[in-house]
Amino acid sequence: MAEFPFQLQIKSGLSAGQTEILTCTALLRVVPGSREVYDALWNKRAVIVKIFSHKINARRHFKREWRGLNLLQEKGINSPKALFFGKTSDGRRAVVAEKIVDAAVVLDVFKRAKNSAQQFNLIMAVCRELSNQHRNGIIQKDLHLGNFLIKGERIFTIDPGQVCFFAGEIGKNKSLSQAALLACNLPEIPDESAIALCREYAGYRSWTLEQSDIAFFQKQMILLRKLGIRNGLRKSLRTSKNYLRIKTDGYICVFDRSFCQTEQAVEFLRRIDALMDDGQILKKGNTCYVSRVVWNNKGVVVKRYNHKGFIHSLCHTIRRSRARRNWLHGHRLEMLNIDTPKPVAYIEKYKGLLVWSSYIVTEFVQGQNLHYFLRDENIAKEQKAKICRRVGELLDKLNKFRISHGDLKLSNIIVAEDGPKLIDLDGMAVHKCKWTYRLRGAKDLKSWGDLQDAAGLNIDNAG
Repeated sequence: MAEFPFQLQIKSGLSAGQTEILTCTALLRVVPGSREVYDALWNKRAVIVKIFSHKINARRHFKREWRGLNLLQEKGINSPKALFFGKTSDGRRAVVAEKIVDAAVVLDVFKRAKNSAQQFNLIMAVCRELSNQHRNGIIQKDLHLGNFLIKGERIFTIDPGQVCFFAGEIGKNKSLSQAALLACNLPEIPDESAIALCREYAGYRSWTLEQSDIAFFQKQMILLRKLGIRNGLRKSLRTSKNYLRIKTDGYICVFDRSFCQTEQAVEFLRRIDALMDDGQILKKGNTCYVSRVVWNNKGVVVKRYNHKGFIHSLCHTIRRSRARRNWLHGHRLEMLNIDTPKPVAYIEKYKGLLVWSSYIVTEFVQGQNLHYFLRDENIAKEQKAKICRRVGELLDKLNKFRISHGDLKLSNIIVAEDGPKLIDLDGMAVHKCKWTYRLRGAKDLKSWGDLQDAAGLNIDNAG
């Protein structure tokens, strides 16, 4: 990758034969094999350059971006002005748009908000802008706070490649579905706050909401959340802006790019067993081997699942490896805002067509498991009760989404500085049927009740 700043030449598609020279100052976003987004200067003017490089879809993505920017402007929607398009010196298509100087991404502002009131006011501002778009026949397929900027009191729409334009106003059901999509993509929002968002949106459209409308909104939230999680889990299994999938030397694995890049990942694969042996061994058994290691100055926990012969490997190849299941469940909980150590890699080692062993790598969380926490005489009973209530809240969330842990015990709950976290997720299950969940979920809740009684804590937990 070129060092910043660097010169970028674009042969303009608006002025035949004219070459525009831009100075790229920072990389804002990259989707490997698809597009790159840069901060740049053009004739001393701050601009955003989006370069499309997909071998098949680059032309289509570029046309949608250019058309979207212009149509948003035509309909009076706050958005960056399209300046010009063209091709780079290496033949890639590019779109240049003005930069909204001193604007901030709404998602970042939302996360930095000091209280829920500030967050609510920010969401209402986005709702007003969303209602304005719907009145102008505009629908965003990729609707989330990261696709809005805020400057002063104004909300700006960016990334128009996923925007659809219609001749008339958007109807009630489709509009409420869009409001539900916005609510689903908030970092965390209680059901009552989501309904309040729905009512506020309806007020901006001068609609009277019936109970059937609210029921429709809630059903859409459930459906869209499931679809969002499904798409998010699919992305976590392939190469994307956040993940790196590698297939080499009998290994198939996925790494979080924040953990390591390609060269480092290959080196990690080659040394993983030696790193585990040299690290702090946390558990050593025939089935599982767990060790704390340091890689790239980051503390991680590596858990290796050993396979016990042909039949055992065949079963875990057909049913998917325990490491892969752990990886997916970790990301599922992350998307549902249920605390668990962040998964940063999973690795499958193949012998022929069979998974012979597998590894799950998670961030190391400083803390002690709940078993030792509850038996620590230096910790006040009130603090223990507070942590147990937090665990009850985690179980409430699992119950809400029909998720059973499968192996709920004190040693599978880590008490960190910011609260309890669930670990050992390979036995976790998501239940489509409420009857199967009642059996597995009830077992988790009973286990938790028994554990509290054994610890001498009589604390109610929901569920």
